[in-house]
Amino acid sequence: MARKQANRRKQNTAKRLQMPKIRIGRVLAPLAAMGIIFATYQLSLQMLDREISSIEISGPFQRVTALHIEAAISEEIDAGFVGADIDRIQDLIVALPWIDQARVARRWPSRISITVTEQVPAAVWGDSGLLNTRGELFVSESRHVPAELPRLSGPDASSAEVATRYLAVREQLIPLGLDVRRVHLDTRGSWEMTLGNGIEVRLGRKAVADRTGLFLDVVADIITGRATEIEYVDMRYGNGFTIGWKGGSQTPVSDPKQAEQEMLAARGTD
Repeated sequence: MARKQANRRKQNTAKRLQMPKIRIGRVLAPLAAMGIIFATYQLSLQMLDREISSIEISGPFQRVTALHIEAAISEEIDAGFVGADIDRIQDLIVALPWIDQARVARRWPSRISITVTEQVPAAVWGDSGLLNTRGELFVSESRHVPAELPRLSGPDASSAEVATRYLAVREQLIPLGLDVRRVHLDTRGSWEMTLGNGIEVRLGRKAVADRTGLFLDVVADIITGRATEIEYVDMRYGNGFTIGWKGGSQTPVSDPKQAEQEMLAARGTD
């Protein structure tokens, strides 16, 4: 009896140690199917791919021509209708000077469609740089600088900051009939603006946002009524400002609220 139990234990141990049998056919079949699918996909791409027969380029062209765009993307176009990298083509076009945005798409059976938008200059940066409507420097040295554009200047890499302040101030001045002609940020961080009527606004380095707000809320209204008499406005005071008149005199204003009330009262008697 003991011998039989010993034999059974040996048989059970042998079964546990026995390696499972792997049916090679069941493993190879899915791999073969995947290979066939991949080969079919590659063959389909080769059959579909062909030379690009035409490139359709549309957009309001003033600074860029279709020839510039074709030259920039020629290598990608040579890759064929399917082989051409659409994202790469778009990046190459946007990298061109004066191009703001580009949309690229395949059009069956062998045409590439390209739509471009040119940059719109909103201000001059420094001597000959150009900023777009978002305050981005898109041309560092332009051969033609439109004389009607406002002038912005400052240290290197400050174009976005200066443009942001310019756009914010201009948006609030236009309803008052005023405009900004120049904004300058010097190396010490001091701000100055020149309005379209020639009046200089000195904002300084400290509390620039508060001084700008005071200028927009109070001083801009004073300027509107007496622009021909004012030479500059100095906002570099803790709780007031000074108006410099063209005759050479100055008028310090220590109580902006009182100045605003006097201005409103004067308007009421006109």
